[in-house]
Amino acid sequence: MLASSPRIERKKVSSSSKKTSSGRLYLSRYWIGREVAVIEWRDYERILKALRSLADLKFIFEGLLNCKTKGKRMFNVVSRTWNPVTGCLHECTYCWARRLALTKLKNRERYADGFKPKLNKEEFAIRFNEGEFIFVSDMGDLFGYFIPEEWISKVLDYVRKFPRTFFLFLTKNPIRYLEFLDKMPPNAILGATIETNRDEDYLDFSLSRAPLPSERIKAMKELPWPRKFISIEPILDFDLEIFIKDIREISPIMVYIGYDNYNNKLPEPPLQKTLELIKVLRREPMVVVEKTLRPAWYEGLNRYLEGNKGDKAI
Repeated sequence: MLASSPRIERKKVSSSSKKTSSGRLYLSRYWIGREVAVIEWRDYERILKALRSLADLKFIFEGLLNCKTKGKRMFNVVSRTWNPVTGCLHECTYCWARRLALTKLKNRERYADGFKPKLNKEEFAIRFNEGEFIFVSDMGDLFGYFIPEEWISKVLDYVRKFPRTFFLFLTKNPIRYLEFLDKMPPNAILGATIETNRDEDYLDFSLSRAPLPSERIKAMKELPWPRKFISIEPILDFDLEIFIKDIREISPIMVYIGYDNYNNKLPEPPLQKTLELIKVLRREPMVVVEKTLRPAWYEGLNRYLEGNKGDKAI
């Protein structure tokens, strides 16, 4: 029930007669003379969730629009990255950060042991400006199962010193967010990389040692945090209706969607399927951001083969 007054009453409506579909809804005297609208409670909860998402988006984007710091990184809303912890043991086959650490950055001290997790104490001297959007640990997974609890606590304690700065966290182990909810600063946006709803590709193609997509989806659905973020990148083939339902139930404020940039020949969805996913998600109360969108790597090959089906040997 919604009305011009903030007062809400939850009532169960039942019919005393099986011969009629009509019934009566009895309200308290408070509502006499007022205009009311009667809707199902689950519809009310959905509207309330949408309003909360819009309020969060307003809060975040007002800060971004008023931020004088410019710059682009992995996500185009990011002002800059901050790497208090680097390294990861998920060993994803398509990981650009791991490749970078083992090649161009291999002579830097923090990557002297390869891509093993490392606490970078010098990063705790960095200062952040009001309204900035900081991507935390883009060169690692801060909430991976292999990161010591004290490292995570140290990062969160430092974030609390900058209450008017936004901090984006991204992990492939979101169930660990639950361990730190009591320490989590309110200006944190908790994100998860969820490339697909299908576990079989992770298993069949040995793509990663990270928790399976279904585990990440479940953890994000159960995470009681108002500002959630989903990165569907690099996107892997998915079941359209199931994936849409999963994302709706996670209820993120932002979703990033993009294809692999590094020619890894991943099990990708056809471009048209991805465009349909984007089209549907844009009807939801969330911001959908397109990153690299292109035909799947095999689509060009398929068109070539189809075009040569009618060729005859001479």
